[in-house]
Amino acid sequence: MATHTASYVGYSRPSNITTNARVILSIILLVPVFLFTDLVVGLRGIDVGSDTAVYAKVFSELRNHLVESRFEPGFLLLTRLLSGLGFSLQAYQCVLFGLLLVMVVLASRRYFDYLGSSRGFFTFLSASVMFMLFSPMFVNASINAVRQGLASLPVFMALLAFHQRQWRDFFIFGIVATCFHYSSLVYLACAPLLLINLKFLRIAAIIGFIAYCSGLTLIVVRSAVPSLYDAVMDYELGSKYKSGVRIDFALFSIFWYLLPLFLSGLVRKPYSTRLKDSTAVYLVMLLPFFLLGWGNFSNRYLLSAYLAISLMVAAIFFHSRLSMLRNPILLRVGLIVSCAVFYYYVSNQVLV
Repeated sequence: MATHTASYVGYSRPSNITTNARVILSIILLVPVFLFTDLVVGLRGIDVGSDTAVYAKVFSELRNHLVESRFEPGFLLLTRLLSGLGFSLQAYQCVLFGLLLVMVVLASRRYFDYLGSSRGFFTFLSASVMFMLFSPMFVNASINAVRQGLASLPVFMALLAFHQRQWRDFFIFGIVATCFHYSSLVYLACAPLLLINLKFLRIAAIIGFIAYCSGLTLIVVRSAVPSLYDAVMDYELGSKYKSGVRIDFALFSIFWYLLPLFLSGLVRKPYSTRLKDSTAVYLVMLLPFFLLGWGNFSNRYLLSAYLAISLMVAAIFFHSRLSMLRNPILLRVGLIVSCAVFYYYVSNQVLV
């Protein structure tokens, strides 16, 4: 108990009045940010986002009759419901992005609790939303890989629950993720690796990284499971966009794994320990890419991991030993700036 108390020496707790004021200020800022970004995505043209026209077509066809679709049951049910209720395409797109924002809020709360945080959730949420809006991968989840975008943060929450041995939450979030995109099953199948020692998990990740970069996983899957190879290569109607081994993606992904480890010394205890623990979840989310990331649109296998990066960076700032980085005013100003950046990303389709 003494050790726990000592870790907070030098950091005074804000008064209840100050805390309540920060909550109110955060909510006052977050609501307009959510509305603005929702309209930016919802009112986009049908030519903004490579998959937008596909979703628009199915949404329109469902209004008059049932159509065959490869959409997952949860997403199809939502689309059919909104179409049947007479929603416009723009309103439909607003609802989808609004649901993605709900996932951001829920994932931020789960990660906040995972880190052992007890105060300042809305400030942490502001930081999380800010870094999400700064991320081109979040734009990808918003206007391109919409179904997988909706599934990505539930995957992260499911793996966090598995890491904490919270089996009920793991199954709940796993089912939600799978109902939005079947690829979630690949990540969930890797969850048992969180039961092993982090050292061995790192070794497994290094082996996966080397096997991917050398082209070994491509050769093995093509030889051993040709049906899986064909399914991965036929994704998006046989498009060859960004297919093949992407060493740039692999190195970029490893960089974001190492960053929290290198910066953990700047994070207050005990949060630094929990931050390093959470990198195990990030590693597990990289494994599907190391296995299948040579296929078409391989960046989509990184969507869950890359969205989780925004939460990890938010934690580094929020729990930083440097008071300037965790200053609520700085984070709120950054949130406003991120809205402008997000608008630019969407308007110019800046993606990863």
